[in-house]
Amino acid sequence: MLPRPHPSVVFRTVSEGAVLLHLENEVYFGLNSVGASIWQLLAPRCDCLDDLCTRLLAGFPDANPGELRRDVEDLLAQLHESDLVIAPAS
Repeated sequence: MLPRPHPSVVFRTVSEGAVLLHLENEVYFGLNSVGASIWQLLAPRCDCLDDLCTRLLAGFPDANPGELRRDVEDLLAQLHESDLVIAPAS
């Protein structure tokens, strides 16, 4: 199960990707274009990591699937540590 964006986080695209701002704790987080795509694929759009990675690979066909998955997992961990996502609904 994938986390969901925290309801207090604002997402805005910029020329190089996107920015996230947590309005309650004032955390600011920059995303490159791949990170922005990952953010937009979080639950409820995708339910699981496999689905997210499959959709992401469709947009970045030259990416190595194993490396892409590790990068997604790393970003999700950073988003969790920064309180920008909430745990998936059970």
